[in-house]
Amino acid sequence: MGGAVSAGEDNDELIDNLKEAQYIRTELVEQAFRAIDRADYYLEEFKDNAYKDLAWKHGNIHLSAPCIYSEVMEALDLQPGLSFLNLGSGTGYLSSMVGLILGPFGVNHGVELHSDVIEYAKQKLDFFIKTSDSFDKFEFCEPSFVTGNCLEISPDCTQYDRVYCGAGVQKEHEDYMKNLLKVGGILVMPLEEKLTKITRTGPSAWETKKILAVSFAPLVQPNHADSGKSRLVHLPPVAVRSLQDLARIAIRGTIKKIIHQETMSKNGNGLKNPPKFKRRRVRRRRMETIVFLDKEVFASRICNPSDDNNNSEDLEDERREEEETKPSELKPDPPVNFLREKVLSLPLPDPLKYYLLYYREK
Repeated sequence: MGGAVSAGEDNDELIDNLKEAQYIRTELVEQAFRAIDRADYYLEEFKDNAYKDLAWKHGNIHLSAPCIYSEVMEALDLQPGLSFLNLGSGTGYLSSMVGLILGPFGVNHGVELHSDVIEYAKQKLDFFIKTSDSFDKFEFCEPSFVTGNCLEISPDCTQYDRVYCGAGVQKEHEDYMKNLLKVGGILVMPLEEKLTKITRTGPSAWETKKILAVSFAPLVQPNHADSGKSRLVHLPPVAVRSLQDLARIAIRGTIKKIIHQETMSKNGNGLKNPPKFKRRRVRRRRMETIVFLDKEVFASRICNPSDDNNNSEDLEDERREEEETKPSELKPDPPVNFLREKVLSLPLPDPLKYYLLYYREK
């Protein structure tokens, strides 16, 4: 059993590996992946495997491999203000990363079959909002999750700009999935053993692109044996933000601009050498690799075989790099939440400060 990319020692190194293997290709996607630690979505006893490029499943809880999520994020072509629907939203890991890009005026909905997984996702979302310093670096589109079978979405639901399905879609359900899209929208789903991107170019016009060979467990078919009736899934309404909420977004945005201007001025337009610290050089041979895990299969790319010839050069480069950096090696300073510090320094009543900080714990 192996992954499409080498295992990392932490979340940043996992992202470095995904970038090097060209699974992450854009800055927006990279920022979202770095902002949310994949290990936070694992149960404590399984966190040792969080930075491997493997899927993880425990009971109903499931995470796809990082290389799959990165391909999905890139294919969705996310932008601020769009609406997103995640079918089989699971732990909420993907929905939270998407929310960092959609921003405060986007729509972020998820449908999940298992109520215990919905509860797990809400706990993880709450933990991210309350404790992660990354939360203050973005304006977040908080996901809303509903329980139900994604094949039973009410026909009067709104259509979305972006849709992802995290389970294998049978051919007979392809049109059903397409109809969830607005014109100009993008649908990404596993269809006929391929991760597939479908763009709706007109009321009855579509463009289809096969991205990657995969095999997901199929969608669970609706079961009406008990009642004989369909249990329609009603998606959350698109809520209008309150004036108070809009004021918080505007104030936080203004403070961030002030912090950015102060930083640019202090550092001379940002042209200041950051402290150097060593990151382990990752050596790998890319090859055709198949991963089997609970009916889910991942196929990696094939690279230039000349990579193997670079191993001895990499060893020598790493030795030389260690010798050069060891005497002056500095550890980076711990991250500072400048937004939090600035808000707490304002001459405002404490309740208003805490509101501006979303009542976060740190």
